[in-house]
Amino acid sequence: MKFEEMPLVVPNLKKAEKTFSRLTNRIKNAQTKEEAIKVVKDYFKASDELGSEITIISIRNSIDTRDEIYEKANEVCNEILPVISGYTQNFNKALVESKFKSELEEKFGKYLFDRIENSFKTFNESIIPELQQENKLVTEYEKLMASAQIEFKGEKRNLSQLGKFLSDTDRNTRLEAAKLYFGFLSDNDKRFGEIYDELVKIRTRMAQKLGYKNYVELGYLRLDRLDYNAEMVKGYRDQIYECVVPVVKKLRERQAKRLNIKNPLFIDYNLEFLSGNAKPVGNTEYLVDCASKMYHEMSSESGKFFDFMVDNHLMDLDAKAGKRGGGYMTFIPRYKSPFIFANSNGTSQDVDTLTHEVGHAFQGYLCANVKVPDYRMPTLEACEIDSMSMEFFAWPWMDLFFKDQADKYRFSHLDGAISFLPYGVEVDEFQHFVYENPNITHEERCKKWAELEKKYRPWLNYEGFDYLINGKYWIRQSHIFASPFYYIDYTLAQVIALQFKCLMDKNYAKAWKKYIKLLKLGGKYPFLTLLEKAKLRNPFIDGNVKKVIKPQIKVLDSFDDKNF
Repeated sequence: MKFEEMPLVVPNLKKAEKTFSRLTNRIKNAQTKEEAIKVVKDYFKASDELGSEITIISIRNSIDTRDEIYEKANEVCNEILPVISGYTQNFNKALVESKFKSELEEKFGKYLFDRIENSFKTFNESIIPELQQENKLVTEYEKLMASAQIEFKGEKRNLSQLGKFLSDTDRNTRLEAAKLYFGFLSDNDKRFGEIYDELVKIRTRMAQKLGYKNYVELGYLRLDRLDYNAEMVKGYRDQIYECVVPVVKKLRERQAKRLNIKNPLFIDYNLEFLSGNAKPVGNTEYLVDCASKMYHEMSSESGKFFDFMVDNHLMDLDAKAGKRGGGYMTFIPRYKSPFIFANSNGTSQDVDTLTHEVGHAFQGYLCANVKVPDYRMPTLEACEIDSMSMEFFAWPWMDLFFKDQADKYRFSHLDGAISFLPYGVEVDEFQHFVYENPNITHEERCKKWAELEKKYRPWLNYEGFDYLINGKYWIRQSHIFASPFYYIDYTLAQVIALQFKCLMDKNYAKAWKKYIKLLKLGGKYPFLTLLEKAKLRNPFIDGNVKKVIKPQIKVLDSFDDKNF
């Protein structure tokens, strides 16, 4: 079914209560193993139906945050989702107490029950008011970010549309666009700070109600991190600091030489080459045509998948007024349909985002028929392996998108993949500090960000931008508001994606086979077990980051970037 034909149905709380109460009573009263299995399957179907309704509302609200129908529907979802969590928890409690638990574990897998047991540690009905308020505040942040209508070069532009000018070849254009971009954030700094402060305090209150000292442990459990902890993440951050920060510092010095700028400002690093950054040679429609050719040549499976996405209008890619920023992939269970949301603005990031979100969507498509909803997609850090690796698997086809600028793109993309790692762990360390110190002020949080910036990205110069000197760059990072502790997942996945890059440099077909195996595993195992099953190295083990960075520095050195 085409996306626009999918009906908009606002979930009914009374109906949901009745459905899940009936299922809970059925699992409690099941008399045979077969009867219990049938109840669990019916529960999966009910969850998929409700999830589909909520997902369609969320997508439509993202596409147009100004539409009152979608906004009101989204508000209903924000209100009822925490209440429904109570209904599902009641079912799960009855499930784990079932006299047929061992038979159900054998049928559906122990990992499902591990995740259910974990869910008991992250929710009880006492935190429903906090969950409702959390949802409202995240929506307010996203709506405020999407509300920007900034006059620039004769047009009103949102932040995504303005973003392409931040890498313009003309330095004055870059500076002017940056002043307007960060000027909008500065103008709204008071409210952004209040929203985040309220979120931190609400999450801390939830953690304390559930018996935790602070939100850190609860935040990890909410992300289903069952096989690693904050201490292991700290060791991983140390690897990035020791191994990657010096490499990126040299890359920025190399870039400054290419640009012939002695004292570059932060905004200068958005421009890779004096001749301009690589830009796709056509509009969004052209990029989709190129992607279609690429995915048909890549494999028969990926070709069929991309046809499915195009034929059913399951991508909304162009930036436009009122549209939420960023990009994502989500999945609509009722129609077994992934959906890709993006904000194309004419830069190379359009190709990055397309290939990235297609990686997510391809995994969702390959696991669309998995009956256990929890097993369709892995936890977030493993999800990001699927997307970030796809960006590298697309390299042989970049000539389609960029023509004679393809090598320029490949250099920038690999440089960017490595250079991202210090920023990603900076975001993570910042969040640990924030939630370990929940009562500090907005300005104290910003002071800590500025301190971490000097640690992880000492090359940045914000001269003339007091807002950024005062440590407020983080405001633009939606994950910090919406998904605490998620951001480190991108860096973990990037290190694994660079493993795939090292493999494909030696044997592309073998690397692709390993990649498909990983995708088809879906979410049947926790993160480290998935890596083990796919025979990929564990990034938490000291030395494993260096093993993937070193070969790719040689790849970067093989490019004649001075002449791009």
